[in-house]
Amino acid sequence: MLNNYNSMAQPLWQNGPTPGAFYNFTGGQQQTQKLPKELTTAGPFGTKRSTSSITTGSSVLGIRYDGGVMIAADTLVSYGSLARYQNIDRVFPINKSIILGGGGDFADIQSIKRTIDQKMIEDQCYADGISMKPKALSSWLTRVLYNRRSRMNPLYIDVVVGGIEQDGTPFLANVDLRGRAHEDYVVATGFARHLALPLVRERKPKDRDFTAEEASELIRKCMEVLYYRDTRNMAQYTVGVCNATGTTIDGPCKVSENWSFAATIKGY
Repeated sequence: MLNNYNSMAQPLWQNGPTPGAFYNFTGGQQQTQKLPKELTTAGPFGTKRSTSSITTGSSVLGIRYDGGVMIAADTLVSYGSLARYQNIDRVFPINKSIILGGGGDFADIQSIKRTIDQKMIEDQCYADGISMKPKALSSWLTRVLYNRRSRMNPLYIDVVVGGIEQDGTPFLANVDLRGRAHEDYVVATGFARHLALPLVRERKPKDRDFTAEEASELIRKCMEVLYYRDTRNMAQYTVGVCNATGTTIDGPCKVSENWSFAATIKGY
């Protein structure tokens, strides 16, 4: 008789506990919530999650100026320490008022880019004359990336979002793999946080924003410094520009190399 009851019993704590909600004790009628597919689809050795980046892009630099934003990134995607793919654009036009620069795992960048493109298609299908703006995309990315992080299956990316808002003001922000975001007149990912941000900040006028010419010159200078100092960077880069007239991707541009100073370096 006891064996018959055991065969009908449900496993202990099958439906709980859920943070912020009541416990569902054994014998309850509430169905167990289904987990996302990426957590339940088993491979030959069980469920697999990404634990590190494989093919990676390095630094992305964004500068806001008085009439728009500029985002620059080199065209190298490395496989570990191997400079494997040397002609890959990492700055993308999203629509007429948004550009996106991506660093980190390039497969995850492609994944989130496909999802964003699908959202742009849905916007066009509504045919209501309303398109996504950069601040809205930045906010949406924080939710998506935080959600993936909370599932212990993050997208290993660090993105820069820039563009023009509805009222014509430029917007520039950075969103990382944990969904943390901040807005500033200059943002960067990777080694550019350490090498490029100080160069831009020390040249910032106190009483006004950068002009387009000043921003372009700073982009050129910073990409040159990154090429010399960041081993995962290369001389070729692209620059995305978003202003009141639309979005464009310029390049590929080339760093002006000068290795004559190497002869004076000794002791290595």
